[in-house]
Amino acid sequence: MLLRAAEVDRKLYSTEGNRAVLRNFFAAIVLAAGLATPATAADPNPQSWESVLAEAEGQTVYWNAWAGEPRINAYIDWVGREVEARFGVQLNHVKLTDTAEAVSRVVAEKAAGTNEGGAVDLIWINGENFASMKRNGLLMGSPWAVGLPSFALTDPERNSAVLSDFTVPTDGLESPWGKAQIIFYYDTADISEPPRSMTALLDWAKANPGRFTYPLPPDFLGSTFLKQALIDLLVDKAPLSRPVGEADFAAVSKPLWDFIDALHPNLWRQGQAFPNNSADLRRLMADGETSVAFAFNPSEASSAIANKELPDTVRSYVLAGGTIGNVHFVTIPFNAAHKAGAMVVANFLLSPEAQAMKQDPKVWGDFTVLAVDRLDAAEKARFEALDLGIATLTPAELGASLPEPHPSWMEAIEKEWAKRYTAQ
Repeated sequence: MLLRAAEVDRKLYSTEGNRAVLRNFFAAIVLAAGLATPATAADPNPQSWESVLAEAEGQTVYWNAWAGEPRINAYIDWVGREVEARFGVQLNHVKLTDTAEAVSRVVAEKAAGTNEGGAVDLIWINGENFASMKRNGLLMGSPWAVGLPSFALTDPERNSAVLSDFTVPTDGLESPWGKAQIIFYYDTADISEPPRSMTALLDWAKANPGRFTYPLPPDFLGSTFLKQALIDLLVDKAPLSRPVGEADFAAVSKPLWDFIDALHPNLWRQGQAFPNNSADLRRLMADGETSVAFAFNPSEASSAIANKELPDTVRSYVLAGGTIGNVHFVTIPFNAAHKAGAMVVANFLLSPEAQAMKQDPKVWGDFTVLAVDRLDAAEKARFEALDLGIATLTPAELGASLPEPHPSWMEAIEKEWAKRYTAQ
């Protein structure tokens, strides 16, 4: 199996773009992972990736990943079956309710002097968790991600989003594997025209009490709703691109808290209880308790329709001023016990097969980070064959996504939200 896998991956060295990436980064990758003798920058050696594959065979990779969505869990299970069959790598999904759990584990290991053989091999991560791990030296320290054979398929020269995470440069310390944008969805059987701004949403909620809610922060989707509201309500958005300490947080965030104070009495259960995550939010609409919901996945509604979770009268939309979009990543801690296996998993996640499977709404619906127009005909065909569903917006309908605020804003907003509302 390993020889077949190596033969498949060897094809990824066939373009000059891939070879250029490898020339710059393979030496760092192999040294960081403690693997076989590295290739030099002047003389790339395709056998280097084969040595990574050889080192990875037989390893068990402990992937710490959020587990709040059954469809995502099923996709990760599929990835596990594939990497075991192709590369001899076993994948153990360590199911998290919050990515901070994995970060805390790595922090504790560093404090205890566990500089190798750590319990966490791979983390699904972005935003403030990545920024914190990068700042505190908790990541595998060389730019391993940009040297993965499949990374060149993202076309980073054109797609700078794969090189930055909530404004923080990735510096090759995490590998992209999906792209998301906030969309709202509603049941056309209940609503003829949905609210297309946060001000309009507040007015609609007052006129339709109990028919809207959002997940409980610090759930990622719940916290992102707060950021989306702040962006939509602010006239001057410039402070959000800088660290929160450089702004007057109280003054900048005031429109958000005024909005939330007015919204909460009109939420589902009067804002005294909240769904836990996106799956709970979707179930509330399925049960007829709410009429408007949202997700960080443009295919959310189509996927739910395809899986008989929502009626086929549900449709998606975005706010008139645009919605937040980002790329999500995987990263490897500095002391991961199975670095080679983790890199093999990260590389497979970027393969056209895995990316097309992930984008299928019947599977997950998470958009690809690959430059599909740069793929060969057979690989393009995987994506062209996808039926994205009746409720998935076209790229033109989605419009340009809004940039995430600096990660320090999310942390500050979550803390302030907890101080203001958890006692209710």
